[in-house]
Amino acid sequence: MATPRGRTKKKASFDHSPDSLPLRSSGRQAKKKATETTDEDEDGGSEKKYRKCEKAGCTAACPVCFASASESHKDGYDKYTTWKKIWTSNGKTEPSPKAFMADQQLPYWVQCTKPECRKWRQLTKEIQLTPQIAKTYRCGMKPNTAVKPETSDHCSLPEDLRVSEVSNHWWYSMLILPPLLKDSVAAPLLSAYYPDCVGMSPSCTSTHRAASDTSPGKLEHSKAVPSVLVPGMNRYFQPFYQPNECGKALCVRPDVMELDELYEFPEYSRDPTMYLALRNLILALWYTNCKEALTPQKCIPHIIVRGLVRIRCVQEVERILYFMTRKGLINTGVLTVGTDQHLLPKDYHNKSVIIIGAGPAGLAAARQLHNFGIKVTVLEAKDRIGGRVWDDKSFTGVTVGRGAQIVNGCINNPVALMCEQLGISMHKFGERCDLIQEGGRITDPTIDKRMDFHFNALLDVVSEWRKDKTQLQDVPLGEKIEEIYKAFIKESGIQFSELEEQVLQFHLSNLEYACGNNLHQVSARSWDHNEFFAQFAGDHTLLTPGYSVILEKLAEGLDIRLRSPVQSIDYSGDEVQVTTTDGTECTAQKVLVTVPLALLQKGSLQFNPPLSDKKMKAINSLGAGIIEKIALQFPYRFWDSKVQGADFFGHVPPSASKRGLFAVFYDMDPQKQHSVLMSVIAGEAVAAVRNLEDKQVLQQCMATLRELFKEQEVPDPTKYFVTRWSTDPWIQMAYSFVKTGGSGEAYDILAEEIQGTIFFAGEATNRHFPQTVTGAYLSGVREASKIAAF
Repeated sequence: MATPRGRTKKKASFDHSPDSLPLRSSGRQAKKKATETTDEDEDGGSEKKYRKCEKAGCTAACPVCFASASESHKDGYDKYTTWKKIWTSNGKTEPSPKAFMADQQLPYWVQCTKPECRKWRQLTKEIQLTPQIAKTYRCGMKPNTAVKPETSDHCSLPEDLRVSEVSNHWWYSMLILPPLLKDSVAAPLLSAYYPDCVGMSPSCTSTHRAASDTSPGKLEHSKAVPSVLVPGMNRYFQPFYQPNECGKALCVRPDVMELDELYEFPEYSRDPTMYLALRNLILALWYTNCKEALTPQKCIPHIIVRGLVRIRCVQEVERILYFMTRKGLINTGVLTVGTDQHLLPKDYHNKSVIIIGAGPAGLAAARQLHNFGIKVTVLEAKDRIGGRVWDDKSFTGVTVGRGAQIVNGCINNPVALMCEQLGISMHKFGERCDLIQEGGRITDPTIDKRMDFHFNALLDVVSEWRKDKTQLQDVPLGEKIEEIYKAFIKESGIQFSELEEQVLQFHLSNLEYACGNNLHQVSARSWDHNEFFAQFAGDHTLLTPGYSVILEKLAEGLDIRLRSPVQSIDYSGDEVQVTTTDGTECTAQKVLVTVPLALLQKGSLQFNPPLSDKKMKAINSLGAGIIEKIALQFPYRFWDSKVQGADFFGHVPPSASKRGLFAVFYDMDPQKQHSVLMSVIAGEAVAAVRNLEDKQVLQQCMATLRELFKEQEVPDPTKYFVTRWSTDPWIQMAYSFVKTGGSGEAYDILAEEIQGTIFFAGEATNRHFPQTVTGAYLSGVREASKIAAF
């Protein structure tokens, strides 16, 4: 940059960076361009007039000039001021001459793509590096020109000596300014942030803000920034928090390193800019195309930054990508890779793992470990995979989940990711749910809203009660709600009508469905312990093809041994010995246990040495919740005339004793072509039907439907099923809950590994997302990461 005439010139100074490319005296007109010169070319006989580099460890014998922005003073100054204006309007850091040099004047470096060469070359000043050039560059190429390279072998020329210094551990600490990527793929997702705070250059058009957003003050106060939607990207993919946004699961702050990142990369704790730039780029590239494995080679062309620091970024992106892969942040889901394309380096491959259970947790861990290059064997007691995921495909035109089939909150949900990878869609549930009374009348929506308000008010009072730390004694949630309800009636003098009382019972039955048990077994202190963590936001959906489509893809190519129930796990020796009920013995270095909580509580697996008292206490402080399902196919859709276009309708129980018995009926065909209803049995109703035959449960369900649609004929079903999860010898439950006297900490204790050898996964080990397939899946990904790291 040249200074304007008439301004006082400062004494010439040479601020060296690790590029060994200092800022030359700004007032001296450059007589020749020096962007391609080496130390020997640059003023070879006059080294003494330059002072020694102040950077410790810098081996440059003399500085290399790169500052010839223009042949004239005025043009150089105009270029600088134009850049400064753009930088100031978009960025937050100071638009200094040093920043200008780093952003506009340093040469680009690019690596030869020939496998036998791979040398780094400095591009001439007029060449702007692009991803396409980075993907195709060969030594001697003249990008952006029609001139073909000479026939001589340019790859034989030696590499610049400065390149080797970039790999030294001290090199990064010598940087004057951190690198800021140009035209990062992450830019559209981070338009609400100052680019230089998230590792991007403010001078690029991709990081320019709309005119109304250029005021820094406005940016700081832009609350509730809407989630950014990028054309072509799944709308459920929102990997970055927007400013002032919080409470969204599996989001990262693009301007802050997470604790586990700081632990893994402590060298970036002082200035995380380079790490953030590369991490944000990697996440954006992954969510742009999650159907293929993201490799360092796919990331490198998108690292556009001037100077030798690009070489360091290329070296670092590999480390960061492997870390993010191991943690399950990228390269996850149903992604499959070939045996010669393992996602982690060979250092991770020298392990063998036995996984007990082929449910969502076990299959998630097995898929991850297999993709990492680790030997995995899955032992499954049943004659099928899936565990508590079991889809019934015998109904005409419709898949009905005997277990899980609903996805609660799709934004950043790994289920949404896997659906994108498989090219399948989920049906978004509508919000309408008419409550139908026995006798056929649809409940006035204002009554439903009023009682929903009172129901939530009761839970709010429970929340206030547990804030009182002097109340050390836990009580059952059902008991506490009844106590609060009676006090409210007494103090307010309000008398609810019989219908209002029944509607309140409907809402309580929904709570029992969510908890998986009668409220008198559930902890009032910890019933919603996971709500203190960010949960999955967005649409609630029906996975119409069923979860089995996902699990079958996860299982593809894995060593899964069905009908192999495990009896004992002996980890007293150097290797773990697993014995099945038929006496078969298997050994491995690590074992992952993913069996349902109910089996751990009943001692179905024998551990040697036995599990610690702490672990057993945690296991027994959780409850093994039970719900059952009934599904019915009819000859025609008799409910359409009353429940028009809704995805479900509610059943107002005639009394408290009947709550939980077919409380909600789900229409299982979003296209409204087939005639299948599914309902749930929860709370006390589970015990009421446990000893009934399927036909008797069917009769009760049909009696209920005929009461709800009393004004018309309700046909007999052509097909039906009733689940029996509580009596399945290898399941015995639906999902976990916190029993009275327990706490959410039990989930974490259950998840703790033993001696780096025995690991635990499953929904009952996921404190953040229990009771769901998503939680089970994520627990498997979590344990795969831990196993790979040990």
